[in-house]
Order: sequence, then C-alpha cells, then structure tokens
Amino acid sequence: MARTKITVIGLGYLGATHAAAMAELGFDVLGLDVVPEKIKLLEQGRTPMFEPGLEELLRAHAAGVGGSTGRLRFTDSWAELGDFGDVHFICVNTPQKHGEYACDMSYVDAAVESLAPQLTRPALVVGKSTVPVGSAERLAARLAELAPAGEDAELAWNPEFLREGFAVHDTLHPDRLVAGVRSARAERLLREVYAQPIAEGSPFIVTDFPTAELVKTSANSFLATKISFINAMAEVCEAAGGDVAKLAEAIGHDDRIGRKFLRAGIGFGGGCLPKDIRAFMARAGELGASEALTFLREVDSINMRRRAQMVELTREAVGGALLGKRIAVLGATFKPDSDDVRDSPALNVAGQLHLQGAQVTVYDPKGMENARALFPTLGYAASALEAVRGADTVLHLTEWREFKELDPATLGDAVAERHILDGRNALDPQVWRKAGWTFRALGRPTA
Repeated sequence: MARTKITVIGLGYLGATHAAAMAELGFDVLGLDVVPEKIKLLEQGRTPMFEPGLEELLRAHAAGVGGSTGRLRFTDSWAELGDFGDVHFICVNTPQKHGEYACDMSYVDAAVESLAPQLTRPALVVGKSTVPVGSAERLAARLAELAPAGEDAELAWNPEFLREGFAVHDTLHPDRLVAGVRSARAERLLREVYAQPIAEGSPFIVTDFPTAELVKTSANSFLATKISFINAMAEVCEAAGGDVAKLAEAIGHDDRIGRKFLRAGIGFGGGCLPKDIRAFMARAGELGASEALTFLREVDSINMRRRAQMVELTREAVGGALLGKRIAVLGATFKPDSDDVRDSPALNVAGQLHLQGAQVTVYDPKGMENARALFPTLGYAASALEAVRGADTVLHLTEWREFKELDPATLGDAVAERHILDGRNALDPQVWRKAGWTFRALGRPTA
C-alpha cells in the first residue's frame, strides 16, 4: 500500500516545523505558503525564524538542498496541493483581532475555502491552528459543501503544543497527541501519521471536536494562570518583605503544584499565551459562559502590571527621573532560544522607558533584527558589554544562558553605576552583590 502523502498549509513557525518533522518521520511532504520569499528560503534549507534544530531538519529533507532525502517540497499552487495529498494539515496563524479580544479566523477560513475545491478524492484535512471552540464544526460543514469529494473530504482537529525553542523535539516526541475526530477512518489516518511517536509512548487521546479545540486553550490558560499566580505572590512579597524565590521553591516541592512556571518576573508574552487567553474569554462570552473565565481577566491584568512595575523599579534605581538616563536592556525576545519578539515583555519595558525619556540600548543574542523592525527608535548594541557601556542601570529581561554566564566584574568596569534589575529572577544575587552591584529583583528582598 502506498505511503500516506502529507501537505502542510502555512509555513510559519508551526507549519515549517511540522512539515520538516513529517519528512523526518519518513513521509513525502508538500508545503504551501502564499509568500514566495518564504518558500524560496525554505527550499534552500533556511528558516524565516530562529528555532533550534529546524534548519538541520530542512537541510536533511528539502528537495532543493543537495544531499537531502528530497522528501520535502514547497509550492504556492492549491491545485498541486490537492492532487498530491492524502492528509492536509492547516497550520496558519490565528492572531488577535485588531481592537478586540476575539480570534481572527480569516486565515483558517481562507485555507479551507482554497483547499476544499481541489479535493476530488477522499482526503483528511487536519486543523492544527489554535481556534475558538465551535470552529471545527463550522469548517467541517463548509469543507463537505465545497469539496467535489463531498463527505469523503473529512475534517479532524489535532492541536499543537509546541514550545518555542523546543518545537522540533515537541513535534517528533510529543508529550501527548490529541485527535478530535468523527470517524474511525480519520482516527486510523492520524494514528498512521503519528505511528512513531505513539510507538515511543506518546499518549494518543481521541476526542470530539469541541474537546480537542478546548484542550489547547485550556492548557495555555492554566500555564498563564500559574505564571500570574506566582507574580501576584511576588507583589505580596514586595509589600511584606518576603522572598518570592524561596516561596516558589517551598510550594514547588508539593507535587500537586510542581516547580515549573513558578519563577516570578515580568510575565509572559509571545504570539500564543496572551492572545489565546483573550480569545478564550471572548468565545466564552459568545457561548454565554463568560463568568466561567472572569479569572482570566485578572491573570491578564497581573501579567501586564509586572511590566509597569519593572519600569517603576528602573525609575527608582536611577533616582526618580528617567529623562536622559542611560538604560541597558539585556533581552528582546519574549523567551530564550527564540527570535520571537511578539508581545515581548522585555521590548515592552524597553519601549516604555524610551517613551519616558530614557536612552535605552538593547542587546539580544537572536532577536535584534526583529526587535529593530518593531522598535526602530531604540538603541541596539552588538554585545552585552557594548549595551551596558555607560549605563546608569542594567535590566535583565530575557533569561538567555549567555546572560547568566556574564562576569559581573567585567560589566562593572563598563557601566556608569553598578545597578542591575533582574526581571526574570534568573541571576544569582550573591555573585552580583559581591562584585559591588546593587541587585534588585521582583518580589525579593533588596539585600
């Protein structure tokens, strides 16, 4: 029997990773995107974003790269896609609507509208994008209506759970696979696609459409809540003179709570958590269940408040007025091992300081180009040492390993004042204080 052929629609962060991983699992894969420049990059085995291990996978499988398996090709033709594939993964973006909390479904809808007329034989269309609950039901009906194959063009929902910086690992070795399906055939095809991870022990959870859609938004909401909980405790620690790092360590030993996501700091950002919890609140309101998620408003509020608190701590550190003060910001991405600056708390803080008159210089190991495009008026340096030169205060806002390994004495010789604010609670206060620095972190004692 011929091996299932796979297509991937949308070759951004999720789609490019999924396409390369499917080729790594041995499938012939055809990826589609509407941006020619993106296709050209991927054909050369290069990525439009930084993700550890992804370029290596592309070079191993992209047909345009010499010495590769040739299992991975790219196109902008919907007709070619429909003719090629048995299983079609939709991996397009679902951003927050401008001026609203709700999710913008226009890219997903456009993908279905373009793909469906090309499906002349039985096919499985698999949604991976994060969507409001109820979307799959609507899209399945539209798919059957538009596809020449009719009801033989089925829909399934298979949410992604990728962590930026670990996306390749999370695709090839997922901690769980969720399949929202309506038929034994759809389940069988997805089990075939994920046969290797399932054989390695990844749980395969079969659900209905609404549950599959809710799993992703529920998981993100829980993680966001846990982050905001410890940041709320940091606010109480600051008021009471406690140490949130020790508090987190103590409660983390309770295995019902766990240690992960309990590091207080300037909060979460990125292209997923903030917009996903807001879209979840909006959808719950549409369903008449808004009261169930009112707590997420406070989760969001706590998160945004931490950024403002970091600005205020910086103002205190430079003597009460930011105008003309030189501030070094270490970190631009929303998390380490990524070049993603979408809704980055680090850049948000840097931008606020700049707007209030400070001279801000930013350094990040991977996010400089994206940061410059988003905040062109900030200053940028080629290294951490260059960024801190002449600074009145240094802010550590993204927990890159490079920053943890910095020598406080060397940096101390370059700054105007040895003040450092750790917005991620990732540096060792004793090491910095021994080197003569005034060290401050959110939710921790000043000495």
